[in-house]
Amino acid sequence: MKVEVLHGVNELVQFHSDWDKAMIGNDVNKIGSFMADDWTIVATEGGVTSKSSFLENIKPGGLCHKKMDFEIIKSEIYGNSGIIVAKGTSSGTYYEEPFSYYEWSTSLFHKNSSGWLCVLTMLTTCPYC
Repeated sequence: MKVEVLHGVNELVQFHSDWDKAMIGNDVNKIGSFMADDWTIVATEGGVTSKSSFLENIKPGGLCHKKMDFEIIKSEIYGNSGIIVAKGTSSGTYYEEPFSYYEWSTSLFHKNSSGWLCVLTMLTTCPYC
């Protein structure tokens, strides 16, 4: 049982890392493949955005990530669900305006027959971390 859980955590951590790499690549289809259809993000500045709205912004001149540098603080598996809590830097441009956030990122994942998908991401600034 312990070995299975450890394998699941490692698999989830790799999935999270691959998603960060996809974000830096700014490939809409690849980024979207990591998200459940009903994925939601609560952003650092407080906005709540759906998967479709988020992906619509990833385009030349729109949202462009240049850095996703996160340290995983906690990763746990609960049956077919998992959680990753990380902190680090997300930076790039949003409609040609540069941004850089040092933030906490908490994401909730669900595993189905096809693999892991993220269902919720919550970002919080981390100015004193």
